[in-house]
Amino acid sequence: MSESMPVRPPRHRGIYLLPNLFTTAAMFAGFYAIVASIDGRYTEAAVAVFFAAVLDGLDGRVARMTGTQTEFGVQYDSLSDLVSFGLAPALVMYTWSLSSLRDFGPLWGKLGWAAAFVYAACAALRLARFNTQVGVADKRYFQGLASPAAAAVCMSFVWSAEKSGFSGDDLCFITPVMAVLVGLLMVSRFRYFSFKSLSKGDSPRVPFGWMVGAVLLIALLILDTARVLFVGFTLYLLSGPVWTIWGLATRRRARRGTP
Repeated sequence: MSESMPVRPPRHRGIYLLPNLFTTAAMFAGFYAIVASIDGRYTEAAVAVFFAAVLDGLDGRVARMTGTQTEFGVQYDSLSDLVSFGLAPALVMYTWSLSSLRDFGPLWGKLGWAAAFVYAACAALRLARFNTQVGVADKRYFQGLASPAAAAVCMSFVWSAEKSGFSGDDLCFITPVMAVLVGLLMVSRFRYFSFKSLSKGDSPRVPFGWMVGAVLLIALLILDTARVLFVGFTLYLLSGPVWTIWGLATRRRARRGTP
């Protein structure tokens, strides 16, 4: 009987740490946003959530590029998203604006934290639904507004308001409407373009026109970052209902045979 060959451990096992470091950094940015908002530094809090969104986009890409995708990484990323794009935006909005509703009476105070909770709970439900649909959903579209985009809408609103000289107290009756509306759009059935179909197949290449658009977008962001982000993500938020309703109307006309 021949002696069996020793089992060699997988090469480069340490590389599995790399994508999880990006995930941890994204969660830290979300945690920092919460701390900054408690200290009254709302612009810093909003910017931290945007940093979390950038890092969240990098961890999955790094995992795919290095071949280090694991189930642990998927679950860890989901928990990080809940902190960075669920709890952090909800608490930033509460400390910045929603908490001031208490000045109008106990019932208004409850409305403030209830609106923040609705947003956070909808983010959790959105992430849970996304995890159960991995592998079966159309990758070209998101069902419901993605949590990073939802957080971007709310945080760009806070950032723009602060830059324009408005305090959270001034907008305390607008913020709960935004929090609840954005939260419900996360768990809606509206379809949002995922931008994952821009490249062909596994190639990272995209059409030349997208590069021109990226250059123009960077120029606009340099001119007025907060307002450009708010307008851009608000348009994306509205694109889901418009696109879905337009598609339903088009198919209905097609079935009826009308132009």
